[in-house]
Amino acid sequence: MVMAKQESMTFKQFQKQFQADQDCYNHLYAIKWPEGFKCPKCLHTECYTIVTRNHPLYQCTSCRHQTSLTVGTIFEKARISLRIWFALVFFVSHDKRGVSASLMAKELEISYKTAWTNLHKIRKACMADKDAPYKLFGQVEMDDFYIGAPTENGKRGRGTDKNQVLVALSKNAKGHPLYVKMEMIEDIKGTTVLELVSKWIEEQSVIQTDAYRSFPIVETKGYKLEAEKFDHTKHPEHLKWMHKLISNFKAFVLGTFHGLDSRYLQSYLDEFCFRFNRRKFAGQLFNRLLHACVSTDTLTYTELTS
Repeated sequence: MVMAKQESMTFKQFQKQFQADQDCYNHLYAIKWPEGFKCPKCLHTECYTIVTRNHPLYQCTSCRHQTSLTVGTIFEKARISLRIWFALVFFVSHDKRGVSASLMAKELEISYKTAWTNLHKIRKACMADKDAPYKLFGQVEMDDFYIGAPTENGKRGRGTDKNQVLVALSKNAKGHPLYVKMEMIEDIKGTTVLELVSKWIEEQSVIQTDAYRSFPIVETKGYKLEAEKFDHTKHPEHLKWMHKLISNFKAFVLGTFHGLDSRYLQSYLDEFCFRFNRRKFAGQLFNRLLHACVSTDTLTYTELTS
């Protein structure tokens, strides 16, 4: 899906543009079929519009296949109005701290269960968009961190059994952060590190890490490794952006969501990365997230909780 240039949007502009569900359907049509209707079955470009009580259906004049604007999107089979859906996407895209289900349930006057489920659907869209085939390159800081409640074994650092996450952060020529990738991992073994590095980072890039024993394996695949024992007192610039990013993520989770179930940690990582990687787009994030929502299949509450 080709994304057209998007304009920034304030909440006042949002309210003016989307006063009714029909306004949302019109906008969704422009996102899903920017060049006009295209049958998902035969690619024919002409259709009949069938007006129903819930939403319009589009029947291909060639193969007679019927489809709707929400099929194949996170809005499919929604139990709330499209305008409420759009408002939820707007709030998610405009608050860099993230929004909680309890806050959205209150502000949009929907149930907590509905708000919680739909926020996770949006995070799935973040994941789908984040997984676009781009790789980090150039100078890349890499580290792991742990997050979660105190554990029974009492160990700290790499001996703990808290949730473990691997992070890679690319930087520009001046050493400023560009893009980030985060993923939950079972362990920090060399094979685990190498698998994610190969997926995330272009070969010949310079990977900057601490001196942990699992990192040198990346040199076997054409990466240059700059590893040194972490000592903030002697080398305050070493992994500076990485540690700031990790601190920001922990504040994002603990401040907005007051902790989370480990089953859903990856979806919060995805949301954080989606937001960070598009931080320069500011008010454009609403439409960018809508594009991701249109390109992502829906989830059900049962799938999320099973």
